[in-house]
Amino acid sequence: MTHHILPPPAFRPLAVAAEQDGPVLRVRLNPARQDDVLDAAVLDDLIALLDGLHERPDVRILVLSSMGEDFCTGADRTEYLDALAADSTGAALRRAADKAHRLCQSLENTHAVTIARLHGKVIGAGLALAAFCDLRAGADTCRFRMPEVGLGLPPAWGGAIGRLISEAGVAHIRELALTCDLFDAPTAHRLGLLHKMVPLDQLDRAVDAWTRPLARRSPETLVLTKRMLAGYARADRTSDTSLLDAHLLSAALRSS
Repeated sequence: MTHHILPPPAFRPLAVAAEQDGPVLRVRLNPARQDDVLDAAVLDDLIALLDGLHERPDVRILVLSSMGEDFCTGADRTEYLDALAADSTGAALRRAADKAHRLCQSLENTHAVTIARLHGKVIGAGLALAAFCDLRAGADTCRFRMPEVGLGLPPAWGGAIGRLISEAGVAHIRELALTCDLFDAPTAHRLGLLHKMVPLDQLDRAVDAWTRPLARRSPETLVLTKRMLAGYARADRTSDTSLLDAHLLSAALRSS
């Protein structure tokens, strides 16, 4: 039985849609606007949803996708600039950047096994969001990019640089961050940024091939395994500077 897990807030439409089908929660970005950016509304709704999962042990798998033409074309840079214009000290900007960091940490630490279902463009903050998922399946037509340096910004969104290095290796992420080159799905698959690469019309089937056996696994074993893997990954990120990322982003925008 499928049912909606989040009622719409009274003050605005939801920026994400979430439906639960047994142990699987399917979360889709931008159900109304379809503009494919991670703005404050999307961050707020995703954080609220992930916070609510603490009370929902019945949700064992979370599938994150998008209803737009692309999975995500990045953060809403206009919001950051507006926050800086409203508060020249950068405090509002740092609060916005801290929100992105909180979202990524919540996604990494949730008890549910997280699966990113990727299509179209996966750019900047969108790539960061996908990287914090446990498993990633993408259409073979996906295109990826880390554009931040080309925009005069450090790759600081969500504290993702450490996660990306852990997933794909420092040499590869160094090249992608410095060159800002667009790269295709086969490259992402080779680097480990995609676990599965399939034609777009087979993407749901590829995701379901994960969700079906995961739903049969012991919930306690899944949680413990996630925590073990996260612990080993963090051991390789001892110099992680993600707590400074909000300040780095603020400083970069203020100097631009």
